[in-house]
Amino acid sequence: MTERDGYEHGVPCWVDTWQEDPDAAATFYAGVFGWDVGKGSPPGTDTRYYMCRLRGSDIAAIGSPLPAGMPPAWTTYVWVDDADAVAASAVKAGGSLLAEPFGSLDGGRMAMVADPAGAVFGVWKPGAHRGAQRVNEPSAYSMSFLRTPDPEGAKAFYGAVLGWATEAFGPMLLWRLPGYVGGVPEQPVSRDVVAAMARAGDGEAAHWRVDFWIADADAAAARATELGGSVVAGPEDAGPFREVVLADPAGATFSVSQLTAGP
Repeated sequence: MTERDGYEHGVPCWVDTWQEDPDAAATFYAGVFGWDVGKGSPPGTDTRYYMCRLRGSDIAAIGSPLPAGMPPAWTTYVWVDDADAVAASAVKAGGSLLAEPFGSLDGGRMAMVADPAGAVFGVWKPGAHRGAQRVNEPSAYSMSFLRTPDPEGAKAFYGAVLGWATEAFGPMLLWRLPGYVGGVPEQPVSRDVVAAMARAGDGEAAHWRVDFWIADADAAAARATELGGSVVAGPEDAGPFREVVLADPAGATFSVSQLTAGP
């Protein structure tokens, strides 16, 4: 299921990065992923929101300006049926709101949430735009990973707010949404998996990391460096993937994964 026209409540559905210099970011990501970056501004606003496309399909976006006090980063958005209700439940479960529910630019509604450990994500009831139109293929969004110093607290929070359950998978935990059917039948994990979680390293702040599939992880690392980015970790082999964590020139981190083995 690489082509999508919408998601279900509780499923991560969109990613974007907010930058001080969106034009420089557009050059970097187009060079790494081969994206066609459409540069535009919503009418009547000072916001720039550049849609990144792969073969004509929306993949991700680059926005500007940066919210006050926030560093450049990639953000994961979870599709919800009611952004106000989910935002309220996040606060009740011990999280906090970085942005109260507001009307998004496409007629939808969203809120920005921090979980109890400080990892930031968005909850989004979509309007005209319905999330990533291609996933799980080279140069497209694949998965978001929560890295947190408090996995037990995260299990309680995301279970209460989004209905997620966990399942052990090697050194990490998989987030499952019971009843959801995504992915492909031959994948090595349950088709109701929507995200993953691992314990953060010593001194590492809680955060959601965005992962994209890539045709060649080593080539992507070399290209990112050529374009002014840097390699944070890897490349290294991890199960059926070869992975590398990268940072763009502004410091926003993300990872890329090359499928090196069959299902």
